Amino acid sequence: MSKIRPLGDHILVERLEAEDVTAGGIVLPDTAKEKPAEGTVIALGQGRALENGKRAPFTVKEKDRVLFSSYSGSTVKYNGKEYLIMREDDVLAVLA
Repeated sequence: MSKIRPLGDHILVERLEAEDVTAGGIVLPDTAKEKPAEGTVIALGQGRALENGKRAPFTVKEKDRVLFSSYSGSTVKYNGKEYLIMREDDVLAVLA
């Protein structure tokens, strides 16, 4: 089985599922659901290339839950799942 391996300073994120029910108890149809800006880091690239030829270390790691802006990254489908490939700079925060 092959895997997706991001390149450079890109990361692979699995977006969390959209909520079916609002906090007030209203059931949302699929067309009204907003895509969540939260997900789990699945894989990391090699890191951003520095001028000295070395690679900058990532500040996120695999399995981190992260927040990102709504329009970050590129959506890819692989083995029936939807993922985002984005730059580490697109990550706004890591959830503890």
